[in-house]
Amino acid sequence: MSRRPTFPHELMQSLDLSEGFGDATRAIRAGQVRTQEQEHSEVIYPTSSFVFSSAEEAAARFSGEIPGNIYSRFTNPTVRTFEERLAAMEGAERCVATASGMAAIVATCMALLKQGDHVVCSRNVFGTTHVVFEKYLKKFGVQTTFVSLTDLDAWKAAITPATRLLFLETPSNPLNEVADIRALADLAHQHQAWLAVDNCFCTPVLQKPLQLGADIIIHSATKFLDGQGRCIGGAVLGSSKLMEEVFGFLRSGGFTLSPFNAWVFLKGLETLPLRMKAHSDQALALASWLQAQPWVEKVFYCGLPDHPGYALAKRQQSGFSGVVSFTVKGGRAEAWAFINHTRWISITANLGDVKTTMTHPASTTHGRLSAEEKQRAGIDENLIRLCVGLEDLDDIKADLLAGAAALSNF
Repeated sequence: MSRRPTFPHELMQSLDLSEGFGDATRAIRAGQVRTQEQEHSEVIYPTSSFVFSSAEEAAARFSGEIPGNIYSRFTNPTVRTFEERLAAMEGAERCVATASGMAAIVATCMALLKQGDHVVCSRNVFGTTHVVFEKYLKKFGVQTTFVSLTDLDAWKAAITPATRLLFLETPSNPLNEVADIRALADLAHQHQAWLAVDNCFCTPVLQKPLQLGADIIIHSATKFLDGQGRCIGGAVLGSSKLMEEVFGFLRSGGFTLSPFNAWVFLKGLETLPLRMKAHSDQALALASWLQAQPWVEKVFYCGLPDHPGYALAKRQQSGFSGVVSFTVKGGRAEAWAFINHTRWISITANLGDVKTTMTHPASTTHGRLSAEEKQRAGIDENLIRLCVGLEDLDDIKADLLAGAAALSNF
């Protein structure tokens, strides 16, 4: 067993928990570097810049000749601790933290794609992700083809000689469709392309895409990684080579995670394994209950045995996460009435919170899609997305029944 460093004569390096430790240990211990004060919790470094002992040292830091902090746009110890901890949990060589989940997607694309490149993306993605690929990347000469998440033949048919990236969410937002990560990784690599997986719904606790062959993982840390709806942030993970390109764009583009938000996410990671199990247990119980309700038309949850992706989800996930979507009988008016007549469930587009949240995807998260795009993605007007929190399950059911009472007026 290695000797513990002493203070103040030795600098304590972050613990290497990449192998031989469980998820819960990594979530609590990985990445931490104590200062000479020997603090038990991680330190927040709320500083814009760092000072140097000499002009020579400043030059050496900026050139990369010697390591060290320079400017919090791209080097900050608190952010680095969060990056190292999340990388340890995902089994990634490196993590680059960003200002938001969308910033993580944009930074990845700007770093790795160029004019003339082609992307194949699942049409079953978060609405803003769709807008980035369809509207903004197109301005820079990057074309995107959208395909069904679960149709491997459609992915194959969409690939061209210019394809450089396959992008997907699994399970998808909000319909819980499940993609075969291994098969899509093999397909991408056959065509010298990368596979990027948005792992927001599962987190590294329930799914590790890199182990299944993916090249890049995207996170909105705003969601389950935080767990209490406090801060905005994101992350990109993968090989050191790929992440150096993403980091290079971050350094220049300034899609920077703040030290305070990084510290909040560190606290969130510490309870992530416990929370993800609880979210999954609650969501499965609620999804089963919803299936028996007369006002429910259909339930979308990959943890249900009759879900088309159930067998695949069991194979590549260790749990089914906390997002359940369902359609009520009727259309937009009925869905809005249902939402408006609940008493305390939070009506918000965020998810991954200990508080149960609810939204109407067609008019919120996917509201910027055209009617045709919504139809192709399965975003119906009577669809409601529920992220099941950690309140008492009977209380959640009772509030949903209060919403259902409004449907008798139609």
